[in-house]
Amino acid sequence: MDIKKFDFDFTVCKIADTNGLALDREFYFLGRTDEEISLVCKTEDAPVECIERDDGWRAFRIEGTLDFSLIGVLSRISSILAEERIGIFAISTFNTDYILVKKENFNHAIDALASKGYTII
Repeated sequence: MDIKKFDFDFTVCKIADTNGLALDREFYFLGRTDEEISLVCKTEDAPVECIERDDGWRAFRIEGTLDFSLIGVLSRISSILAEERIGIFAISTFNTDYILVKKENFNHAIDALASKGYTII
């Protein structure tokens, strides 16, 4: 399975509303529930006004489109990283999964996945 890494930083935010968001940016993951609105985006695109904000994340994704019938894809990756004591922030889209790890753990995470047979691109 191929893993594509991204060479820029991400920020995870809790925001009050979506007014003023530049949704035309390259990476915006927006989640809204009855309790909160969460935004994950490139750090350079993070809104100035946030309820809470956590900088210093890097990301990679599982390449290709994952069929909904596949079982354990995210579980296997998260287990490998858990064995290395690396915490994750996972995001799933219709096509695939994105995994964020803190910047200081990124290279270690990539190396751990490569050692378990993942191809890093």
